[in-house]
Amino acid sequence: MKAPVFSNHGCRLNAYETEAMKELAAEAGLEGAVVVNTCAVTSEAVRKARQDIRRLRRDNPGAKLIVTGCAAQTEPATFADMPEVDAVIGNTEKMQAGTWAALAGDFGTERVQVDDIMSVRETAGHLIDGFGTRSRAYVQVQNGCDHRCTFCIIPYGRGNSRSVPAGVVVDQVRRLVDGGYNEVVLTGVDLTSWGADLPGAPRLGDLVMRLLRLIPGLPRLRISSIDSIEADDNLMRAIATEPRLMPHLHLSLQHGHDLILKRMKRRHLRDDAIRFCEEARRLRPDMTFGADIIAGFPTETEAHFADSLALVRDCGLTWLHVFPYSPRPGTPAARMPQVDGSAIKERAARLRAAGDAAVAAHLAGQVGAEHRVLMESPRMGRTEQFAEVRFGSDRAEGRIVTATVTGAADGRLIAA
Repeated sequence: MKAPVFSNHGCRLNAYETEAMKELAAEAGLEGAVVVNTCAVTSEAVRKARQDIRRLRRDNPGAKLIVTGCAAQTEPATFADMPEVDAVIGNTEKMQAGTWAALAGDFGTERVQVDDIMSVRETAGHLIDGFGTRSRAYVQVQNGCDHRCTFCIIPYGRGNSRSVPAGVVVDQVRRLVDGGYNEVVLTGVDLTSWGADLPGAPRLGDLVMRLLRLIPGLPRLRISSIDSIEADDNLMRAIATEPRLMPHLHLSLQHGHDLILKRMKRRHLRDDAIRFCEEARRLRPDMTFGADIIAGFPTETEAHFADSLALVRDCGLTWLHVFPYSPRPGTPAARMPQVDGSAIKERAARLRAAGDAAVAAHLAGQVGAEHRVLMESPRMGRTEQFAEVRFGSDRAEGRIVTATVTGAADGRLIAA
């Protein structure tokens, strides 16, 4: 039996779902297929998916080629029109066992299976016990988004926000800890909206505190990208009082100028972001921040961009994800006056340079410090602040080791 080939694009949630699809495909007995899990966050992401599909068809001439993911959900015709593609399935369908049984048996399978994702009310219940390295596991606790940022197509690929009940999350994390995982990462599309659709409307901080209270054997809990304006009191309390909650937050900031933030339809202003970072660092002095920032959003002037550049300093950001703006058809921002492409590229480069400088400064400040490092491979691990550490000799993969930093080079720390 030849196992299907899976190609994943985009976010950690997509990667999580790719692992779930591998299990579903194996259970269905699907053989020799190629599955591409696409991303729709930018036009460039869609272009890369199409390029990957053409390459995979050349490399696997006789295989059934299946396309799914956010881009397949938002623009199924784009992929259905590609001669290389045999089937297009939506984000809801890809998590259903029946879809994979039909693909494996090829009985009456429609070439395009993409339903209205806005009608979905529950998060798919297919759970996997970790993926990737044997050190860190990702747990999906939320899917979809109720917000409508003017640049973003993702709500139309993921549907409305829906949460996994806390008890289900606790049970899965407990299984992961019993299975030997030393770090669990909570992930979702709009993580800080977790709980709004559940009885009693709990908040993300409630889930974090519950996990840490009920699973004392969990060494490290990490949360992925959050919207800082939605951080609740219990989340801030956890930051202040729970050393097992990792001191690293990735923030969905997007811009540093109030006018652009309003045109993006974001729910925070520049000063809100700065205040949050100051407060989180006051509560946890070793806290580090990553952030998503868009360069060249429509109507952005050089003065507007300067505020985004200054946000790296004013918020004390370290790990930047810089997105050169590209219009997504169907979004309000695509109809706004666009910034010249060369200016977008140049501004994105300046933001990345600022991010590189921030990383270098952070790493230089760690030389001589002692860190607890989770080993992802025999000679590479990550600190609690998610900095990569390289070792000169082997350590046990998946274990947490104490190490003294002896140097920093090429965007990583060095330990003996």
